[in-house]
Amino acid sequence: MSWFHRRTWQEPGWSGADILAAKRGRTVSVVLPALDEEETVAAVVASVRPLLGGVVDELVVVDSGSTDATAEVAAAAGARVVRREDVVPELTPRPGKGEVLWRSLAATTGDVVVFLDSDLVDPDPAFVPSLLGPLLTEEGVHLVKGFYRRPLRLESTGGGRVTELLARPVLSALRPALGELVQPLGGEYAGTREFLESVPFAGGYGVEIGLLLDAEDRYGLDGLAQVNLGVRKHRNRSLLQLGVMARQILGTALARCGMPSAEAARFTQFVQVSGEWVPDVTEVPVTDRPPMRDVLAARQG
Repeated sequence: MSWFHRRTWQEPGWSGADILAAKRGRTVSVVLPALDEEETVAAVVASVRPLLGGVVDELVVVDSGSTDATAEVAAAAGARVVRREDVVPELTPRPGKGEVLWRSLAATTGDVVVFLDSDLVDPDPAFVPSLLGPLLTEEGVHLVKGFYRRPLRLESTGGGRVTELLARPVLSALRPALGELVQPLGGEYAGTREFLESVPFAGGYGVEIGLLLDAEDRYGLDGLAQVNLGVRKHRNRSLLQLGVMARQILGTALARCGMPSAEAARFTQFVQVSGEWVPDVTEVPVTDRPPMRDVLAARQG
C-alpha cells in the first residue's frame, strides 16, 4: 500500500472525545501567527476556544508587529496574546511568518503544537481535532499537514498558485517521494515538539516547505501524514506578493537539498508606472533560525 493510502485521511472523523482519550497525558498548544488580522483573528480564536481545557491546553496568538487592533481583538476573543518581541527577547526579531512560528515554540509548552493561520474565513472547529488525530493515534507520526478546497480561488480544487507552479515541480525534481502531499505549503498543520524544537526554521514563507523537507529527511515518509480539512477560505494575495513568497520558498527548498543561496536575494519584478515598465526590487531574506532546543539550552547553560 502506498504512503498516500496509508497516511492520508480523506474523511477524518475524530471527535473531541476521541482526541481526549488519545492524548494519554500529552498536552496540546494551538498557535496563531498574526499580522494585521483584526478582521479575521477573532473567528479563528472562537473556533478553537471551546476545546480549551480538554483537547487544547493552551491557545496563543503571537503578534508579529500588527499596526491594527489584532492583539486586542484576539485577547477579547479568549486567546493569550504574546508579542513577537517578548519571546526570546535577547534576539532581535526578523520579519516573516517563520520567525513568529519559531518564537512561538518558546512561548508554549504543549507536547504537540498546532499551527493555524489567522486569516481564515469561517474556520471549521474540526480543524484542530483532525490535525491532531494522526499525531496522537498513529505510531511514528511527527508532522501532519492539512489539505482543503479553496472556494475563494478561481481554481478551487488545486493546491494554490505557488504550490502548483513552484512547490510541486520543485519537490518532484528534488524530493519526488513528497509528491504525494496534496498541499505541501498549507498553513494548517501540527507537529510534535520533539520534532519542531530539533530543526531550524526558515524565517519567512519558506517555513512550511522547510519543515516538510526536514521531517521527511529525519523520519522518512511515515513520519508524515495528511488530513482533509474540507474547505479553507482566506485572503488572496497579488501576483507580486506571490512572487516574493515563491522566491523565499525556492531558496529554502534548495538549501534543504544541499544547494544554499545567498542569505538575502535581490529579487526583481516589474510594474507599470505612468505607462512605463520599471523594476521593482525586493530584498528577500533566505535565512534560518537555529533549532529552538539549542537556543533554550544555551539560555539555561
